[in-house]
Amino acid sequence: MSLYRTELRRLVKRRFTRYMTLLGLLVLAAVVVGVFFSNQKIDAAAHARAERQAEQQYQDQVRYSEQERASCERDKAAGVNADRYPPDCEMISAPPREAFEAKWFLPSTFNFREAFPETLIPFAAILALVGFVVGASFVGAEWNTGGMMNLLLWRPKRLTVLLSKLAALLTGVVAVTVTSGLLWFGGFWLVATFRGSTEKMTAGAWQSFALTGLRGLALVVVISAIGFALASLGRHTAMALGGVVAVMVVGQFGLGILLDMAGVKFAEAWLLPTYALAWMTKKVTLENWDACNATFTGECKPETLDVTWQQSSVLLSVGVVVILGAALWAMRRRDIS
Repeated sequence: MSLYRTELRRLVKRRFTRYMTLLGLLVLAAVVVGVFFSNQKIDAAAHARAERQAEQQYQDQVRYSEQERASCERDKAAGVNADRYPPDCEMISAPPREAFEAKWFLPSTFNFREAFPETLIPFAAILALVGFVVGASFVGAEWNTGGMMNLLLWRPKRLTVLLSKLAALLTGVVAVTVTSGLLWFGGFWLVATFRGSTEKMTAGAWQSFALTGLRGLALVVVISAIGFALASLGRHTAMALGGVVAVMVVGQFGLGILLDMAGVKFAEAWLLPTYALAWMTKKVTLENWDACNATFTGECKPETLDVTWQQSSVLLSVGVVVILGAALWAMRRRDIS
């Protein structure tokens, strides 16, 4: 019997795998439903209501300005509250009508081309979390219950056993991610159809969505592999979960506070979530408002630093190679008992 197929079957049959996958899918479904009910399609009637609201706000400002100007003239004549008003009461006037734009009063609507790429970030984050926990539990439970030792009696090739488990895990992760990604796309396409717009979908837009989806899939695979490797290193699921809590809470949150207190420029460049976000969005621009780059118009612009997806790819690659390599080395070298 193929070891890979056996491990794949074991992965699918595990109740924890099913429950965690179901929980992740329910969270994704809740996001789609929430977006559906928080948006609406904008028609001619909605535009008309927005125009009326903009006009109403403009008229309110006109009346308020007239009242304030009258109060200014009255107080100046009486010689009171002189510091409250400008030198000339005629300076008190309402903003021009064009300053009140109807689009401010339009309800929220889901424009597929503009909004869908942003939804791929929480999609990848949720599935990466599921993959991390499932991967850690998949191999961690084997170590904790003694199943790994029993399996090695039947198939004594250690690296083959561990890599077969990893291959089964990643196969399942890819299958779930691709399937749920198609459902995610379909769900938001329906949201845009009934609660927004699907206009201006060009070939370039589809290509951009596909590339972002592939980067999301790669992120899920890498995070799942890291969870698997950490649990194998510690021979327990808690090793992976405790490790990620330590890194994110102590290492990232604490490091962020320390860097901010030290006044380090672009402190976010030292935090892992910045690189995950840059991987998904292709680039994250950090700003340092303590430095002022004056333009020829006298405008002050902050100093900037770009974190690109290429830099993120190096970090992700090094991370998975080092952690997975350590797990394979430990599997080969240490005593299994």
